[in-house]
Amino acid sequence: MPQSVLAVDVGGTKFAVALVDPTGNVQEARRVATPPGGDAAALWETLVDLIGSVLRTAGRDDLGSGMVAGVGVGCGGPMTWPEGEVSPLNMPGWRGFPLRARLASRFPGVPVRVHNDAVCLAVAEHWRGAGRGSADMLGMVVSTGVGGGLILGGRLIDGGSGNAGHIGHVVVDPDGPECRCGGRGCLEAIARGPGLAAWAVEQGWVPGAVGRSGRADTGPDVPPYGEAVAEPGTGPGHTEEPGTGTDYVEETAASGRRLALDAAAGDEIALAALDRAGRALGVAIASAVNLCDLDVVTVGGGLSQAGPLLFEPLRAALREHARMGFARRVEVVPAALGQDAGLVGAAALVLAADRYWSR
Repeated sequence: MPQSVLAVDVGGTKFAVALVDPTGNVQEARRVATPPGGDAAALWETLVDLIGSVLRTAGRDDLGSGMVAGVGVGCGGPMTWPEGEVSPLNMPGWRGFPLRARLASRFPGVPVRVHNDAVCLAVAEHWRGAGRGSADMLGMVVSTGVGGGLILGGRLIDGGSGNAGHIGHVVVDPDGPECRCGGRGCLEAIARGPGLAAWAVEQGWVPGAVGRSGRADTGPDVPPYGEAVAEPGTGPGHTEEPGTGTDYVEETAASGRRLALDAAAGDEIALAALDRAGRALGVAIASAVNLCDLDVVTVGGGLSQAGPLLFEPLRAALREHARMGFARRVEVVPAALGQDAGLVGAAALVLAADRYWSR
């Protein structure tokens, strides 16, 4: 009887598929670029081809029953949960697409479970990452958006629609910028990479004007956020299909990635932008800690790789706003699992269903 789970991570820039064993080890991972502007059929065919490639590489000849113990999927929202009909904002080709039903027809007789991608990241960190051993945890992702997942009493909390823990739409500044959700002053409107870069441009930031040595630096071959971060396809058992890119990709020069690089090089506006984002994150986390009595908050995603330039103002704001004794004990730590977190969390929906699946 197969023990591994097929894990799928669906994003606007890439699809990732892997086999994950019962201990959370990722095997035979492959990634491929999301077809730009692809319609429903093109997106589905790309995903099916990628799944088939992973199974064939693992010696499992074709899609179908008996190949895996189950299928876990993380996908951007909105979606209907737990039905798994998905309408990712950055994939207009899928609107109300029956992703869970399509996969269930390919893999009859095994559980097929779909959840929000940010929830899967939080689950991964709780199961096998920086939140391991914590009973009460918030897992956050700060990248092109801001999302999260909530663990209380050692179990994933879904809420009525599967959106519990969606900290990106906690209001941190009622008079702040408009958010894509239609509200104003949401954490996501302030701290997401593209929004933060747009704010910096309004303040006069010129992307790349200050390099690491004070010289102009606009070249593309700079390590992300000044840290050594594994690129997709470079680890054991990982393969990157032709045409894929990195996990965190923004097409414009004025990006969150560029902003963090310039901040590390001493650009005053870039530094102010990261301070602004960090403080907004700290205020939102303080609210979550006071509401949920958390032990740990993990912070991952592309912008989190800015390191102390983001985490120091975050922790300062948290100290200012989380003043109750129980709230002061919370630890805020960087996420630990990197590029594989979405796959690990998706697999946990099946492999550790007693904690991470309620329907």
